[in-house]
Amino acid sequence: MTTAITATPTATGIGPLLREWRQRTGVSQLDLALRADSSARHISFIETGKSRPSREMVLRLAEHLDVPVRERNALLVAAGYAPHYPESPFDSPALDVLRLGLDRLLTGYEPYPALVVDGCYRVWAANRGIETMLRGVPPTLLTQPLNAMRITLHPEGLAPRILNFREWRGHLLDQMRRQLALLRSAPLRELYEEVSAYPLPPGGEERAGESSRLALPMIIEQEGHRLSFLSTIATFNTPADVTVSELALEAFLPADPETADLLRRLA
Repeated sequence: MTTAITATPTATGIGPLLREWRQRTGVSQLDLALRADSSARHISFIETGKSRPSREMVLRLAEHLDVPVRERNALLVAAGYAPHYPESPFDSPALDVLRLGLDRLLTGYEPYPALVVDGCYRVWAANRGIETMLRGVPPTLLTQPLNAMRITLHPEGLAPRILNFREWRGHLLDQMRRQLALLRSAPLRELYEEVSAYPLPPGGEERAGESSRLALPMIIEQEGHRLSFLSTIATFNTPADVTVSELALEAFLPADPETADLLRRLA
């Protein structure tokens, strides 16, 4: 059953929030007004608290500013309206078709690793390629709910086996910082502060070099074998649910023929 987000409506706060999102995207009041079929004067009045926008106007402005779905609800609540987008639990019957489709994608990608994470990197689904990659990770890091960032960056997780760990760590932390610039997520902020404070394991100083001409690979040692992966992330277009909007399917593409051949043999 879909769970609606509950919040106490308040008419204060829509102005500063709207101004913040507009300035983040580098859009002037006039440009936003033209996109939303409004006027610069009306946008100014909303931002200064002189005018209360309609529910439809809030949604229209949020769409044209490409505001994340969760933050669109926050704008609505700040304007005194109930949230528009539900937040369904991942195991909700409402997401049965979506979960089935994701399972098919994950299975079809085997033997290469792939997993589904949410906005805080909790792992909701994974294939057998990920299980192969996680061999040797201590059980303390594999308790539910699994967290992909924690498993990767923890000094007892994958970190000691990632040969270019310093490069890969920098990429992951940059990725989290970009997310935090868009979302005011306390759990994501806490996770970032935790994983960025992990001590660096010995080694991990190798650089991708020539193999990074296309994209930065993750180079990992697995049971005496050297594996090299390129990471690709897929998200849902035009989501109408907070949970769906924050799901991401991360697939690890072999970066060289040797990795592809080895994974097929290991499978």
